[in-house]
Amino acid sequence: MQASEAMTFTSHMSLALDAARAAAGRGEVPVGAVIVSPDGHVVAVAGNRTREQNDPTAHAELLAIRAACAALGSQRLGGHAMYVTLEPCAMCAAAVSAARIERLYYGASDPKSGGVAQGARVFSHAQCHHVPQIFDGISARDSEALLKEFFANKRKG
Repeated sequence: MQASEAMTFTSHMSLALDAARAAAGRGEVPVGAVIVSPDGHVVAVAGNRTREQNDPTAHAELLAIRAACAALGSQRLGGHAMYVTLEPCAMCAAAVSAARIERLYYGASDPKSGGVAQGARVFSHAQCHHVPQIFDGISARDSEALLKEFFANKRKG
């Protein structure tokens, strides 16, 4: 591949952070997720809605996967990338695998509930059918600051 053919990396974490801020504005834990097509187009953006929908599975990642699959008319998202502000939990990591997402970019690590590098480490299990490429720490400081501010405000009020 020649230098002119090299792909330029464009992070979509700013959109995920915007979705996380919107979730916080709704009283939800501020997590946002974005799914991007192989050619770099945003297919879906979502923020947590567990409280709003009275649904413990309405995590940003699952909502984004559902929206992307519906938009594409497919149960699989091969070649697609997901940007999420917080390390996915075990449930969301399993959904990333099931959807065959190619690349997973996440911001803050989650020592309490993470399922990628912490806790369950879903992608390291033999039962995991697909393991995405994983890139952590993307806009981690911004993601962490948003979460810390949200929970500090919850403790105050």
